[in-house]
Amino acid sequence: MPPDSALERLRLLACEDLGYAHIDHHRSARHGFPEVIFGEGKSAEQILGIFERIADREPVILVTRLDPAKARPLLERFPQAVYHEEARMLVWENPPLPVRGRGTILVLAAGTSDLPVALEAFHTARTMGNHVEKVVDVGVAGIHRLFRHREAIERASVLIVVAGMEGALPSVVGGLVGRPVIAVPTSVGYGASLGGLTALFAMLNSCSANVAVVNIDNGFGAGYVAAMINRP
Repeated sequence: MPPDSALERLRLLACEDLGYAHIDHHRSARHGFPEVIFGEGKSAEQILGIFERIADREPVILVTRLDPAKARPLLERFPQAVYHEEARMLVWENPPLPVRGRGTILVLAAGTSDLPVALEAFHTARTMGNHVEKVVDVGVAGIHRLFRHREAIERASVLIVVAGMEGALPSVVGGLVGRPVIAVPTSVGYGASLGGLTALFAMLNSCSANVAVVNIDNGFGAGYVAAMINRP
């Protein structure tokens, strides 16, 4: 490329200051995946500005916690993007990353009400180049439903288990497999669930030693960590 263009690329290689955001263009070099845009609290214009600058350098972009109104201008500007409304995520792949994970990541949701958080984990791990499967509504209130999927559970290399209420499902799954289990507490439940704190505390106190826990409703974090564990 011309020297002036090369100098400009080098100048912005590590960080680009937009005034309202410092874009970390080195993220993919350090982590193997570009910086992800957290949409909540940002304006549509700010998200679009960050998105455009990342799209100049990266083939894949994720936007999390994105409501439909903020997704609209992104879809108009980047028609290849896909908005997953239930997961509140937008994914742009140009082209998609090849599947590079060494095995299957399985996402288990205790209840249908946990599905938005489970889908956030699902789309994150898939976009990061993994084969991902999901199973929904297999909570401990009807534990026999879980055992119908025993083959998929035992085949998975990493499991993400999403649950609200009393948060018991990760401990059960952790006791069945010799694989990493990433537990995701959700804010689903009645008053004493305390917005997910009850599930969080239960998961943190799991007696299954292969269970690690992310923050309440943090499907993105679970999907990201699972993808890193699943790298060859």
